[in-house]
Amino acid sequence: MTANEYLKFIAEQIHSTVAATVDSEGLPVTCVIDMMYADENGLYFLTAKGKNFYQRLKERGYLALSGMKGTDTMHCTAVSVRGRVRETGADMLPLLFEKNPYMLEIYPAAESRKALTVFQIYEGSGEWFDLSKKPIERDSFTFGGAACRAEGYFITDACIGCGACLSDCPQSCIDLNGRAEIRQANCLHCGNCAAICPAGAVIRR
Repeated sequence: MTANEYLKFIAEQIHSTVAATVDSEGLPVTCVIDMMYADENGLYFLTAKGKNFYQRLKERGYLALSGMKGTDTMHCTAVSVRGRVRETGADMLPLLFEKNPYMLEIYPAAESRKALTVFQIYEGSGEWFDLSKKPIERDSFTFGGAACRAEGYFITDACIGCGACLSDCPQSCIDLNGRAEIRQANCLHCGNCAAICPAGAVIRR
């Protein structure tokens, strides 16, 4: 899927996410925030200007969130995003209320909506993790011009091809063709391969 499709999945399929910000003392604070809309420019949500959440967004300009869809752990898809946020104001409020009509029950009068403002996550990175697939499916994505960084475990040229790592991989996602190679799309990032490799050929990025 594309980055835009992942963001739309968050807004349309997951919707309610756990969002994390940092307070004035550098401590993490979480809250449940509905992601209300996504387009090619990012992910959108609203909040009231009087909330502490609003102050943290303005001071830090950064947000991380996670959400999942599924009936239980082994039948769920999880998506996480972290990135830069900016306040876009009230111009998008009519669209967000149209897409999320339950907001009319919370803020029924136009006067009561004066406290609301919209934020956009406009640049960032994310991770897709699907436990309902066998083997699991993992993917990373970026949007808004954020740099793509390779993460997880990788096998270097120091590999001696002994195959010691194969039996310890819970997803059987290491292939041995002279040298071992990890199928990144199925890797749990558990680190077993790094722990058992006699040549120290597995590195974590």
